[in-house]
Amino acid sequence: MRPTLPSLFGPSPPPPLPVGNGIEVAPLGFGTWAWGNKLLWGYDESADANLKRAFDTALSKNSRFFFDTGDSYGTGALEGRAESLLGEFRGASANPSRCVIGTKLAVYPTRLTGASFETACRESLARMGRDQLELVQAHWSARNFQPWQEPALWDGLARCYESGLARAVGTSNFGPQQLRKVNQYWRDRGVPHTVNQVQLSLLSDLPVESGLLETCAELGVTPIGYSPLGLGVLTGKYSLDRLPSGPRGLIFKALLPSCTPLLGTLQEVATSRRVSPSAVAIAWAMSKGALVIVGMRTPEQVVDNLDACSFRLSGAEVDELERAAAGAKKATQNIFQTA
Repeated sequence: MRPTLPSLFGPSPPPPLPVGNGIEVAPLGFGTWAWGNKLLWGYDESADANLKRAFDTALSKNSRFFFDTGDSYGTGALEGRAESLLGEFRGASANPSRCVIGTKLAVYPTRLTGASFETACRESLARMGRDQLELVQAHWSARNFQPWQEPALWDGLARCYESGLARAVGTSNFGPQQLRKVNQYWRDRGVPHTVNQVQLSLLSDLPVESGLLETCAELGVTPIGYSPLGLGVLTGKYSLDRLPSGPRGLIFKALLPSCTPLLGTLQEVATSRRVSPSAVAIAWAMSKGALVIVGMRTPEQVVDNLDACSFRLSGAEVDELERAAAGAKKATQNIFQTA
């Protein structure tokens, strides 16, 4: 029987999930996409102290959490900023073992050999002040744009494991067909393939419709769902009269008009559960068996989102949310998502 999470998470929380080599984490993890990203998230260096408070708030809870990052996170000269901050915060923490890190290596066109991905992993470790990570992942598959690069990518991540740089490897934005191929390659090589990260929300249910979640279960790969709040559309905090600045505002303007019934249903369930609409949207993604990652920029945001771990949606609530979502315009899929 799997261990239950501490009582902090309520009387019947979702179970912890495996991310590799015997490591289990809470079903809600945290992403660092916004750390260093000025273009989409309006990052400013003055926010670093608040980011650290948010990180410390998560680790103050008596549980082990997954932190997702990537070597491409951070725009322009700030590329790699998310990894650097995460390593700094973990190094200063009184509870570093509660922070399980998975970084993703960008599949840049210049990374054409397995050795180049191994080198990229070593650079990530240097930014984080680590000798080994719990997990290293391919940020996306090369299949859609540079299929000849795919063998180097698979070999490179295998080399990261074989060199002791990572305890396990994973994928991101791989559909069921490509997932089976890389899983078999790594299996034949004795490399543990433990997670596959995909876009998953009430506005992005491709992992459900494509059979990807079933494929993950068959292969023993933990699905990680990112963007469970649709970049913030499902928080209920925005309207056409109150849009975020920058590119996100354009996305919200396109999605919000069709989301009125869904946002209303999220609020109804949230009111009955005494949590926020965000917690309900996250709980829906958790109901699919995924480890769900959300952004963390403030301590208040961390506490609010952790409410999603305090309950499980009933089958009736899941059905009600999905009926409401059926009429909403779907979020654009990641262009690197494969079949």
